[in-house]
Amino acid sequence: MKSTHHNTAEKVVTSCRRCGICCKKGGPAFHQIDRPLIENGLIQIRYLYTIRKGELVRDPIRGSILPVDSELVKIKSKADEGTCTFYDDLNEKCQIYTDRPIECQLLKCWDTRSLEEMYEQDRLSREDLLADVAGLWELAVEHEQRCGYSRMGDLISRLKKGYRKHLADEVGAIIAYDNHLRQLVIEKGQIEPETLDFIFGRSLKHTIELFGVRLQQVKGKIIMTTSGLP
Repeated sequence: MKSTHHNTAEKVVTSCRRCGICCKKGGPAFHQIDRPLIENGLIQIRYLYTIRKGELVRDPIRGSILPVDSELVKIKSKADEGTCTFYDDLNEKCQIYTDRPIECQLLKCWDTRSLEEMYEQDRLSREDLLADVAGLWELAVEHEQRCGYSRMGDLISRLKKGYRKHLADEVGAIIAYDNHLRQLVIEKGQIEPETLDFIFGRSLKHTIELFGVRLQQVKGKIIMTTSGLP
């Protein structure tokens, strides 16, 4: 009888097949070694965003939603997609391949150990890139002090234990300030809107939902409801 055993050794992936799966899971985070890519204009600020300390995100290594313990500067994804903004879907290739960040260089879908070892080391922050920009870094610091996720998380945690109007009002005031500052910087500071997600992190009206808060506009008023964490 002829053997039905199949040799599967040839099916083991040991090199990049340009399938694009890695790129379709979002852009990489930046590390200190990547700093020249941004400072030399090879990757522009408009294509970056900041995940601020304490923000809830899906951890790519652990696969669960957790607060980040330090700031992350990342490449944006395409609108309504999880795909890295620099991935060319039509030609199935990276548009900045020769100048790609270190995480992209290390990532091998068949062996993620190198990326895992690098993941939390020497992360690049907004301060590294903005500290010498007169006025702008001070605005980012003030925004962090008033809209930090530590403060927001504490308020929401207390709200979940029992609704209190003054707590809800404080959360609403933080979100309103976040929105106001972004508009003010665009109008008065002549800052490109595309750079705001890097300077101040992502808008609270979007990220707040991961904390179990829902915002709805009813008859011109913002109504906030809370639920359990996802």
